[in-house]
Order: sequence, then structure tokens, then C-alpha cells
Amino acid sequence: MNADFLAVLEFWEREKGINRDVLVGAVQEALLSAAKKAVGPARELRVEIDQKNGDIKAFAKLIVSEKVISKHDQISVFDARRTKAESQVGDELELEVTPTGFGRIASQYAKQALMQKIRVAEKQLIFTEFKDRVGDIISGTVRRFERSDVILDLGKYEAMLPNRERVPTEEYQVGERIRCYVKAVEQGPHGPEIILSRADPRFVVKLFQLEVSEINDGTIEIKGIAREPGFRTKMAVYSRDNKVDPVGACVGMRGQRVKNIVRELNNEKVDVIPWSADIKTYVTKALEPAKLKSIETDERGRRVKILVSEDQLSLAIGKRGQNARLTARLTGWEVDIDAEHVVAKGFNEKVAEAVASIAAIPGVTREQADALVHAGLTRMEDLLSAEAGDIADIPQIGENAAAILASAHAEAERRALKAGGAPATP
Repeated sequence: MNADFLAVLEFWEREKGINRDVLVGAVQEALLSAAKKAVGPARELRVEIDQKNGDIKAFAKLIVSEKVISKHDQISVFDARRTKAESQVGDELELEVTPTGFGRIASQYAKQALMQKIRVAEKQLIFTEFKDRVGDIISGTVRRFERSDVILDLGKYEAMLPNRERVPTEEYQVGERIRCYVKAVEQGPHGPEIILSRADPRFVVKLFQLEVSEINDGTIEIKGIAREPGFRTKMAVYSRDNKVDPVGACVGMRGQRVKNIVRELNNEKVDVIPWSADIKTYVTKALEPAKLKSIETDERGRRVKILVSEDQLSLAIGKRGQNARLTARLTGWEVDIDAEHVVAKGFNEKVAEAVASIAAIPGVTREQADALVHAGLTRMEDLLSAEAGDIADIPQIGENAAAILASAHAEAERRALKAGGAPATP
């Protein structure tokens, strides 16, 4: 048992990085319990392990007495002087009380104590090592599944990718290597747990920080991000240097930078837009490529009302409202998008407008205008190009044809002079 015991200590110290003194202390506590069962309730019982050869011995402090009433607490003067010649009544004497066959019992207790202490020490090492790594990206191998949670092997430790932090469009296979964002180190029912995420928007932010040097050095700032994991992400960026295009830097030459991130996100769409302090400009950029007709803002209610043409409505709202929803999250404003309703004019309305237009010419009555419109002369330009004989046969015009045409030419000349143009040619 001694050689095996030392080998086990060395293995756990090397593999897990747990201090040998910590392990030895745990074993000593366990062996003390074992010794109390084997020896009995001896006075000030202690167990000692020789770390050189692995020998295990039990010791107790006994009081030298004339008459031994309790063998667990007392030793006779005769027996005491066999060990220490100058022993006197009332003296304390520490003697070895290791029972026969104690090694077998001790080994069982030592094994249990070691495993328990190792588990506790491992958990503590997890907390110590990873408490400062929250916010980092790490790689791990899918080891197993616990219900819908994924357990990843990080080398020395295991971490959990909970179902709530998984991307709904992704499937993982045992043995597959994946990258995750360290979201938290939490105290679970069995000690500290490393909680990972692939769905958190900060995962995308960290990927951009690693990929885009201008973000990492602070030249470009990520002002906001909204994400629906597995489907689409919108990210607003701002440059502190006027010479650096924030969107161009994030996209990279020929889109290489953003392509690397999209590949890591399993082809999730990523929109990078320029941030603006002006909410109208910000929302317009966030909703691109949709073309907006008008934007009204309610500063107090932080609400934006947008009108688009009917053919742009589905593009602005996005599939299942995704584009509008992400824009609202990104900007922090409620976004209402409506289609602009264009009412087509009916035939009668068009006729009425044409009659009113001709009747507006001085010298032309409404009845005459109505007759002219129904004869096909719906604009003043039509009258300017007509001759008296062309309209004389129209009912209610007759001999008034020349006067009407003269009035039309006079009005055209007046309007041209008013507009600063050349007078109409009769």
C-alpha cells in the first residue's frame, strides 16, 4: 500500500496540479477516523504519514498512572518506564498504537478521502483559474450530453454549454471541437461550474475583437448589437478616427474579416452598420436595404414611425418581423413600420379635375369646359393646338369657338410671363 499510496499522490499532484500537502492532509484526516475505529477512543490520537516511504503510524498521548483504569487514556508506570526510563506518575507519554492490519483499513479510507479531496480541489482550481477568464473565447471538445446540455472537455476541466445558451440551428456531435464564450463561473450544487455560450451577443462582439485589430486597439467602438442566434445579427460601429471607415474595417478586404466570423457562426447573417447620434439616420441605416418614405420620431416615448411604399414593406419588416425587431433592439427605440397607401383616382375624379382645369381659363364657362373635356380636350395644351373649326361643332361651343381659343392663348401667355418664361406661340 505504501508504494501505491506515494504513486497516487504523485499522479494527482502532476495531473491535476493539486499540492501534495493538501492531499496528505486530507488522507491524514481520513486515516484518523480509521484509527479511531481500529484503536478505539485513545487520548489525543493522531496519524502520521511518512512522505518518503509512505509508512502510516498511529500515536496517542497516555498519562502515566499507578493504576490503569482506562487503557485508552492511561499507561502503567512499569510500561511507561520500558519506553522512557525517567517516566513519573502524571507524565504524558506519546506512544505508537498502530494496530495490526491497519494498512488494509487505512488504504480504503485513504482512497475515499483522496477522491473526495480531489473533487473539491478540482472545483476550487476551476474557480481560481476561470474567474478571471469570463468574457474570453475558449475551445473545447464535445464530451457528452446531459439532457439538452452539452458537456465540453477543456483539457483539465469540464464546462457546460446549457441548452439556453445553444444556437437553435446548430447540432453538435461527440468529439466535435467548438469555440464558446465563457459567460460565467457559477457556484452550482456540486461546486463551481464553467458556463459557456454560443448564443450570447457578446460572443459575436468578442469574435470581432479578435478578428478586427481596429476594434481591439480602440480605434473602432461597437456601439450596439442585437442578435437572434442562428439567424441574424445587427451591429453598429463608430470610428474615433475620421480616416478609418468603421464598416469597411469590420468587413475587411473583399469581405474576408466578416466572412471568417460568419463561418464561425455557421452562416448566420451579420449586418454591420455605421452608428449615428441622429436617430433618423441610425434607423435608416439599420433598416437598409429597404427604402423609407418618411420617418416621424417621438422623443418622449422613444418611438419611431416609418412609412414605406407597399413594395418595400416586407423588406423593411423582414422575415417574421426580424429586421424591424432587431432594429428596435439595436437602437433602443420602438419601431412602427406602415405602408403608404396610395389611392388610385377613379375616372369620374379625373374628368372632374380636367373640367375644373379648363374652367379655370378666364372666358370659359363650366358648361363649355365640360363639353370640351367630353370631346377629348382635357388640357389647356389641347386647346392651344386646336383650331376654331375643330371645336365649333361641339355642342355648347359653336360660334364661341374662336373666343374660347383666344382666351386659352391669352391665359397661356399670362402664365408664361408670370413664370418668367417665353410667351406661348399662337
